[in-house]
Amino acid sequence: MKILICGGAGYIGSHIAKAAADAGHQITIVDNLVTGHQESIAGFEFHQGDIGDLAFMESVLKVNSYDLVMHFCAFSLVGESVKDPASYYQNNVAQTLNLLQTMKQTGHKRLVFSSTAAVYGNPEQQAINENHPKNPINPYGRGKWMVEQILLDYAQAYGMDSVCLRYFNAAGADPSASIGEKHNPETHLIPNILKSVASGGELTLNVFGTDYQTPDGSCVRDYIHVNDLASAHLLAGEYLQSNSGYHAFNLGIGKGFSVLEVIKAAEAVTGQKIEYKPCDRRPGDPPVLVADSTLAQNTLGWQPAYTDIESIIKTAWPWHKNSEAFKPQ
Repeated sequence: MKILICGGAGYIGSHIAKAAADAGHQITIVDNLVTGHQESIAGFEFHQGDIGDLAFMESVLKVNSYDLVMHFCAFSLVGESVKDPASYYQNNVAQTLNLLQTMKQTGHKRLVFSSTAAVYGNPEQQAINENHPKNPINPYGRGKWMVEQILLDYAQAYGMDSVCLRYFNAAGADPSASIGEKHNPETHLIPNILKSVASGGELTLNVFGTDYQTPDGSCVRDYIHVNDLASAHLLAGEYLQSNSGYHAFNLGIGKGFSVLEVIKAAEAVTGQKIEYKPCDRRPGDPPVLVADSTLAQNTLGWQPAYTDIESIIKTAWPWHKNSEAFKPQ
């Protein structure tokens, strides 16, 4: 397929681009580089610009007729979305509407959308499936759910077919250690654990919330390896070749690990004792999020290759300990 990846210079987008190219697909990347890194997409056809720029996106989409568009462009910090919802709705919802308008005008009718488990809010059952009520508790999750509803309407009104993939916690790095997770600021748990280790303890590891109703008081999350996300995106693209309409699938491994369990696993991988500082809860964080990904497995034929937290951390550690972004300033 000829695939346009919007937001392809980011953490997840760059891993999908590598996996898609390795599978023989022809890749073009659009990114404004606000949070992405051009060095992560060396060798790919690249256009720097914003998906909200109608003239720019029209020029990109008119050059080629793409079989598939993948959309990863978004602000993604839950706490920041609570403090500044306007920027999140503008960037994540309004800009997506501009992308969809340009796709519609240029005859592009297949989209894989990067959604999130945050559309569910606080879980009402132990493992969340796609039928779980949608009750996002922060502007980040509400914006993603708005886009999903827009895509349902676009499928019905305009014949624009889409797959929305609801990630749980993306983690890990490509085993080649050539690309990995690098955010500024970094808010994800595993990078911050490994950043603390790589600094020799100079950087403090904060644990946000130790009084949740969980076995050890810390948040429980379902961690999915970024390359397992990549394989799901490619399968979703293939699925849209023969299935019309709007579709949504959860992506997770079906197991939850607490923050303190992840720290313990990182100690086993790195061979170092990891100290941490207990802090207050972050606003908008549910206590537990664990996926039921049965639908993706049965419908897309997807199976995660990384099913335990240590194997995920083992892929991340070589990248983080050698990355300039993870050395003390």
